[in-house]
Amino acid sequence: MAAPTQGEDSDDAMDEFMEKFKTQKYKNAFSESNWEEEFEKVPMFMKTAPESIDPEKHPDLACIQSIIHDDDRTPEEKARGLKDEGNDYFKEKKYKKAVVSYTEGLKKNCTDIELNAILYTNRAAAHFHLGNMRSALNDATAAKKLKPDHIKAIIRGAQCSMELHNYPGALQWCDEGLRLLPTEKKLQELRATADKQKREAERDARKAKVKAKKQQNEKETLLAAIKERGIKLLKTEPSQRRGSDSEDDDGDRGASRALADLELDGISSQEATGACVYMDEQGVLHWPVLFLYPEHSQTDFISAFCENSSFMDHLAVMFGEELPPWDSERKYQPQNLQLFFEDPEKGNLYQVDLEKSLLNVLQHQRCSVKAGTPSFIVLVSGSPFSKQFLSGKKVQRLK
Repeated sequence: MAAPTQGEDSDDAMDEFMEKFKTQKYKNAFSESNWEEEFEKVPMFMKTAPESIDPEKHPDLACIQSIIHDDDRTPEEKARGLKDEGNDYFKEKKYKKAVVSYTEGLKKNCTDIELNAILYTNRAAAHFHLGNMRSALNDATAAKKLKPDHIKAIIRGAQCSMELHNYPGALQWCDEGLRLLPTEKKLQELRATADKQKREAERDARKAKVKAKKQQNEKETLLAAIKERGIKLLKTEPSQRRGSDSEDDDGDRGASRALADLELDGISSQEATGACVYMDEQGVLHWPVLFLYPEHSQTDFISAFCENSSFMDHLAVMFGEELPPWDSERKYQPQNLQLFFEDPEKGNLYQVDLEKSLLNVLQHQRCSVKAGTPSFIVLVSGSPFSKQFLSGKKVQRLK
């Protein structure tokens, strides 16, 4: 048996639809008493058109009439109709639709300058309520260009400038308007506010400049202190700097080169704390320091390690009475630990004397501070992991 065609399916559906009304009445059908009256309301079946068409009573007929006779209207009439339409949308707070109507009105290119100025001003108001301040300002400017004494456009231009924090521009708009209408209260209020906020913005700018200068001076003082100590800073990957300094280089040349182009964020820690090296009132440096425990994939971060403190001072606190939960075998006792730093150029490890100060280690010619944070590897002396980790690596002990 052949499958039914699409036409047959449609016929079956229509038959079912019509069959249904043998048992139930169609709810929206015309009654026998009013069908002629209802037909008379349909434009296609009207015997005579009403003398005046009320869009509320005859919306379909008004729409058809508008389409038929639109070409007969002048550009001014079309633009004015679209302006009224936009105003209706604006009253209903349908600002996007209002923008569309005003835009279409402007596209009619009518010669009525005042009407075009109103269209621009009204579109500026709609843009303003949508938060499109730049577009609103452009429309207010266009309206004022067409009609220099258009106070509404001038007020809107001042308001947009205020929202854009362009206080000098707002003052200019207000002054132009007040020359035309000195008693305009809205412009007087806007000017007073713009003048106040302009002075506040200038004050804040001066404060920011002083603060930036202070930070710059602090940065230069800090960098000078680091350079004076002979500490090398790295702001690039080790591979990019490999071979830049000779083995017997005292570090001054490398430090000078790094410090010359080092920015403040170059000595800021990349840790989540955002801690960075600082100098206290006594001229002592305090560094953020990272301890790495490769055996357990753990780390410790000290935000302010005084350069004069020894490593044992911190390890004794970190691994004192309360050991970390990841040290289940209780191996990380201060007396059992070894500390190393890695030479970023050679890849060699240097073992640190735990009794030495941080400054003493950082001053070593093969030690470099990367990303503003000195880092050290911590191992348990003689442990199987330590032996495996150090195997194949060149390890030197600091003198």
